[in-house]
Amino acid sequence: MSRRTPVVTRRAALALGSAGLAASAFSAARAETPKIRIGYWPLSAGLPFYVALEKGFFKEVGLDVEGAKFASATQVVEAMIAGRIEGSANGVASAALGLGEITSPGLFKIICSNPSNKQFVLDEILVPVDSPIKSIKELAGKRVASGPGIQNIVLAKAILEANGIKDPKIIELPIGQHVPALAAGQIDAVYTLEPTGTIGRLKNISRILEDGVISTYVLGDEKLPWFGGTATLTTVFMEKYPELVKPYVAAYAKGVKIVAEQPDEVRKYLKGYTGIEEGLANEVPLPGFKMATEFSETDLAAYQKFFDVFTDRGIFTRHIDVAPLFYKG
Repeated sequence: MSRRTPVVTRRAALALGSAGLAASAFSAARAETPKIRIGYWPLSAGLPFYVALEKGFFKEVGLDVEGAKFASATQVVEAMIAGRIEGSANGVASAALGLGEITSPGLFKIICSNPSNKQFVLDEILVPVDSPIKSIKELAGKRVASGPGIQNIVLAKAILEANGIKDPKIIELPIGQHVPALAAGQIDAVYTLEPTGTIGRLKNISRILEDGVISTYVLGDEKLPWFGGTATLTTVFMEKYPELVKPYVAAYAKGVKIVAEQPDEVRKYLKGYTGIEEGLANEVPLPGFKMATEFSETDLAAYQKFFDVFTDRGIFTRHIDVAPLFYKG
């Protein structure tokens, strides 16, 4: 019995052809999925992003995401404006992003921010471990440093001014140099961010003079959340690839959730992204994390109050209404 050649009807051929075209289109769409580059500053506040990368949350939703480390928040924002990256991770200075919004209106949408205060510590003033200084007021005439960028300089000055120090001069230093500069006696104190305080304490080089200083001295209430760092996506990216926005935000939110539920478990992911080693990671205090869709009216008011500090000081050349900057999709 001879083997019969299969008969393909015209309808079946068309169906097969359509399926082939659909498969090709799907493959092409997957091939065209862009690499999503996210800028970060090496702080503990970036932990949700580090976790989402390391645990594969972005890959789970079909996204190709990579982190790009920068020496300052200003550099992150400049890269966003230039189109070299598609957004920022938590920990990137909110005021630097505000300046980016002024320079390039409609630059980004906020997807998450990290509130800190006396309870959820990020910001602090350090002095050498053997320093006789016991209060911020005693820093008058001393060599005080801060991290790079306008947000850090302005806040360091505001903290000192609130403690009665007139016309303070601030030395700008990369955050990785804060502990070494204290150890070498090059500075008497530094306004900095975690994990710097933890690194200095564990190495017996520095001690925390006071933490939660932004809420206390700049916002005027130690319990008020200071939204000093913000995760964003550029509107250029969001408009070009709208279908990728919700998966990205969902994966990022998964990182936020696991940090909230398992902080001790995920602190190990600070290694490689910050200056702290895995064995010391459990010592690092963490700020809070809040997705844009979770912001209350009180949270928005606190974020607005922080931005208004920069408007009042003439750093922002126009008022920025923060509410429209939040992604609510």
